[in-house]
Amino acid sequence: MNIKFSTKSLDNHVLVQLYSNMLKPRMIEEKMLVLLRQGKISKWFSGIGQEAISVGVTMALNNDEYILPMHRNLGVFTTREIPLYRLFAQWQGKDSGFTKGRDRSFHFGTQQYKIVGMISHLGPQLGVADGIALASKLKNKNQVTAVFTGEGGTSEGDFHEALNIASVWQLPVLFCVENNGYGLSTPTNEQYNCENIADKGVGYGMESHIIYGNNIIEVYTRVSEIAESVRENPRPVLLEFKTFRIRGHEEASGTKYVPQELMDAWAEKDPISNFEAFLIKKGVLKPDEIESKKEQIINEINEHLEVAFNETDIIPNETNELNDLFENHDYQHVNNNSELKEIRFVDAVSEGLKQSMEQHNDLVIMGQDIADYGGAFKITDGFVELFGKDRVRNTPICESAIIETAMGLSIAGIKSVVEMQFADFVTSGFNPVVNYLAKSFYRWGQKADVVIRMPCGGGVAAGPFHSQTNEAWFTKTPGLKVVYPAFPYDAKGLLATAINDPNPVLFFEHKGLYRSIRQDVPSEYYTLPFGKAATLKTGNQVSIISYGAAIHWAMETLNKNPDISADLIDLRTLQPLDTEAIYNSVQKTGRAIILQEDSLFGGIASDISALIMEHCFEYLDAPVKRVASMDTPIPFAKQLEDQYLPKNRFEAALKDLLAY
Repeated sequence: MNIKFSTKSLDNHVLVQLYSNMLKPRMIEEKMLVLLRQGKISKWFSGIGQEAISVGVTMALNNDEYILPMHRNLGVFTTREIPLYRLFAQWQGKDSGFTKGRDRSFHFGTQQYKIVGMISHLGPQLGVADGIALASKLKNKNQVTAVFTGEGGTSEGDFHEALNIASVWQLPVLFCVENNGYGLSTPTNEQYNCENIADKGVGYGMESHIIYGNNIIEVYTRVSEIAESVRENPRPVLLEFKTFRIRGHEEASGTKYVPQELMDAWAEKDPISNFEAFLIKKGVLKPDEIESKKEQIINEINEHLEVAFNETDIIPNETNELNDLFENHDYQHVNNNSELKEIRFVDAVSEGLKQSMEQHNDLVIMGQDIADYGGAFKITDGFVELFGKDRVRNTPICESAIIETAMGLSIAGIKSVVEMQFADFVTSGFNPVVNYLAKSFYRWGQKADVVIRMPCGGGVAAGPFHSQTNEAWFTKTPGLKVVYPAFPYDAKGLLATAINDPNPVLFFEHKGLYRSIRQDVPSEYYTLPFGKAATLKTGNQVSIISYGAAIHWAMETLNKNPDISADLIDLRTLQPLDTEAIYNSVQKTGRAIILQEDSLFGGIASDISALIMEHCFEYLDAPVKRVASMDTPIPFAKQLEDQYLPKNRFEAALKDLLAY
């Protein structure tokens, strides 16, 4: 034996269970490698040689505690006793898998087994673990969450953001790093410049441990002790498991980049063969009992493979695909006839958010400086006194991991609102928005019950990094809803609906409207439906279609030109889009002009124009006209910003269209 084991008072039943739980994923993998060569599965990421980590960590956790594994952690899934035919069906893209054929291998989650699978971008799941752990802490559940990554993943920004948040908020997360020597082909000395990954814990004020990942007893006992301590005293712990990957990153990549002597040395440290020899020597298991176990596992594998292979292939159905993009939301209309009061746009947002906090007593809001300071625009001023710091949470400057934390809260059943201090800053959290929130329900039926508030827009001389109106980045992404109100009444009612909706919503709030627009608004809570545009003016010469601050520019133009008879349509929500209102108007007037603040190329006006051409072409008396900002970044100096924005060009464009 090349590994020294000590039973540490573990009884024989536990020792046999540790062995059996390692043996099963190893034998499944060996079968999968055969099937891969036969072309019966498309890809395989091997965890051979690393089974002790997956099994030891999983057995150390309670079954109601979440684990977020990677593609090399088959032992997590088998130790949680997921039926093998479902795993096999998942890998073959069959319906009885976990993603209905929409994603492959281990890219899935299951609430039934409290497992949340990875996405290919690796890093985001670390922040998701923060959110699950935060929910546990808020609910006083005394639970721990374990999340896996590899040594290569520790180079990603998400790793550092997630550890920082977990440490600042003292979240009960076990960050499990499987250090197997290589990130694909890149050795550790090209990944980081410290001796151990565990050393990084010091920088975050975080407890850390190095555990020999090939010793199943050491993994199980030490993680058990640490997990129990974390349940009693919630805090994050960084665990570095020293191990080795015997096979390639995935089978097609091979292992030519690994020195043979290194492969040979680690082969002698195999966690299963060494532990098997130890159990035989101790008299815990006999060779014939081991053979019996192997035969039993082989039979189970073959039986479940037959079930998966015999299942019919998925028959594509467009309706099913489209219906599974969003979780069904049973919109509840609240029409409040309470006293009206004239308030500003900024007050409407604040009031809507406050009343939603009262409606949902576990709703959490997160953002930079939103607690005692009240946010950059004072929208959450006074919220801490009303709802406490557990629910009104100042965040570090970690946009990516905070959005991921919101996703974790949703997985654990808690709604959240995340404030981007400026909509521009969402670029630092773009990946989890478009690849995690947007795709989660479609992939494995997990809702992303998250609203991201997006203070946006120009006209306030804030320059290229604080003035963008970037809604088109998200209307392009299936799985996201996009709301963009222009009036206080709409802002308050639509924000309430956004928070009620279990799907991810980008809620755009134009900064230029915050304190310049006032309106009579019901003082009590109410909702407004998504996908319903508002017709602000009616006419028969032209349809003007717009949203956000641009609506007010269009109104100014019409007020200056009372002879122009126009339908003025405020879209209010961009996804879903009220195409019926657009088509009905254009079919009546025969002309359409779309005004947006965003730069012209690739904006939503282009899609609306295309829709009108496809569905209303025979009604048109002129080409559809788009008016938008210049195709440059938005400048700072007022005279340059005025030139950039389309406000002063709209009137001439409108008259040109009418004269066509």
